[in-house]
Amino acid sequence: MSTTTRLEQLQWLNQWLLSDMPEYKDHIHSFGKDEDGQFKLFRALMNVREPSPVTEEFLDRQDAFLAGELTRKGVTEFSDLKEIEPNIYLWKGDITTLRIEAIVNAANSGMTGCYHPGHECIDNVIHTYAGVQLRLECALLMGLQGHEEPIGQARITNAYNLPSTYVIHTVGPQISGPVTEEECYLLEACYQSCLEAATAEGITSLALCCISTGVFHFPNEKAAEIAVRTVKNYVAEHPELKVVLDVYTDVDLAIYQALLGK
Repeated sequence: MSTTTRLEQLQWLNQWLLSDMPEYKDHIHSFGKDEDGQFKLFRALMNVREPSPVTEEFLDRQDAFLAGELTRKGVTEFSDLKEIEPNIYLWKGDITTLRIEAIVNAANSGMTGCYHPGHECIDNVIHTYAGVQLRLECALLMGLQGHEEPIGQARITNAYNLPSTYVIHTVGPQISGPVTEEECYLLEACYQSCLEAATAEGITSLALCCISTGVFHFPNEKAAEIAVRTVKNYVAEHPELKVVLDVYTDVDLAIYQALLGK
């Protein structure tokens, strides 16, 4: 039995996506025909696709491809992480490779993911590696809600092709000048809402990303202070919940290590 190569998988998926969105056929010439180029095209098409139904064959092939991508990147087991304080863990890594009950996504108010092709925000990365199912579920929730997601709340969805079980989505404050007390309160509300949503769902392990510090421009040090304080206070009252503070850069790692005295 022949094995489909990564390039062949990508070619099939891209052909399906382009047949579904023929308006993008004139934009594919800037993407190479090798694996790297075809993956960038796949990700771009997934990013721009509106939440509309797909075929079972597409889902099967997409899921098989994303399972292979996860294997390529490697999975980190939550059970392999070490506590830095009781019930608190600090980890630098790709949150889409962490096998844990739930991860947090720093979403936008539309709640259906980032539509900028290949953008490196966490919202884009999570939706890319979860697969189209995540955008479809988010769109369903938003359709029922009937309005944009407010800042500081939390929504739980399935994680689909990610190694976690759930994704908790929260919209953080966007900063355009000096940080205000209200914006600090809203960021604290994001973390608090995610923690409370995890507890309400019976989740016992949760990975928190750095909310609002990327394209939303919240100062890294102040955001970390808010995150650490909120998590410490919460786990002190809810010892059943274990929380991973996940960072992606050395700068944030150093900030959190200083705050946690490590």
